Amino acid sequence: MLYGRGLRALSIATALVLTVASVLIFFYAPLDADQGVIQKIFYVHVPLAIVALVGFVTGGVLGIKQLRSGRMEDDMRSYVAIHLSLIFATAALITGSIWAKASWGHWWVWDEPVLVSFLIVFLLYCCYQPLRFSIEDPERQARYASVFAIAAGAFVPINFMAVRLATAHVHPRVLSKTTGAMPSEMFITFLVAIAAVGLLWVTMWKFELTSKNASMKLKRLRRRLEEEPAARGPRTAEEPVLTP
Repeated sequence: MLYGRGLRALSIATALVLTVASVLIFFYAPLDADQGVIQKIFYVHVPLAIVALVGFVTGGVLGIKQLRSGRMEDDMRSYVAIHLSLIFATAALITGSIWAKASWGHWWVWDEPVLVSFLIVFLLYCCYQPLRFSIEDPERQARYASVFAIAAGAFVPINFMAVRLATAHVHPRVLSKTTGAMPSEMFITFLVAIAAVGLLWVTMWKFELTSKNASMKLKRLRRRLEEEPAARGPRTAEEPVLTP
């Protein structure tokens, strides 16, 4: 698999969109009347959370593909998707806590279903890597990890729908009918920010896959070089010895 194909162009596009998003956040989007400049963390926190959840579901879809094909490449894709999404989810929790402290005066609000549900999803996926690496056999590891990714990935949209049906909430609903009340400058900036974070996720996903694929090829080549002398057997007396 040539994971590095198009990676340079993708990296340049990601850098450009991230730059545009930063300019829009700090110079185009207006200040919130109540929260002031701290509200601008919204353009980082919410896209991180959305992309992380989409990444978790992507890992489940790739898990289905791995069970059907049995290929280790699909398992690696699923693993990297979940691994990166955990990093993005961690960043979403950190930025969300900073925003909550500035807005509500508390780092965390336990009676808010959006926050608690996202934390549950995060903790669920924190079990993925310990489960995966507790299995030494590569085929069993890939199979069990795929089953976990599928089950957890199916839980994400179910959990999302349950939270959307909750009536009591403090956390603002971004993707809802009230989104239309958001000023156009804020909404455009929000969409560009989601695109920037999404591109960052895809770029990092391809970078890590390229690195892991190159590492696996290097290990196979090294193993082949180590096995060749053993396959030829010991050198006979008739074979010439090359000396410098």
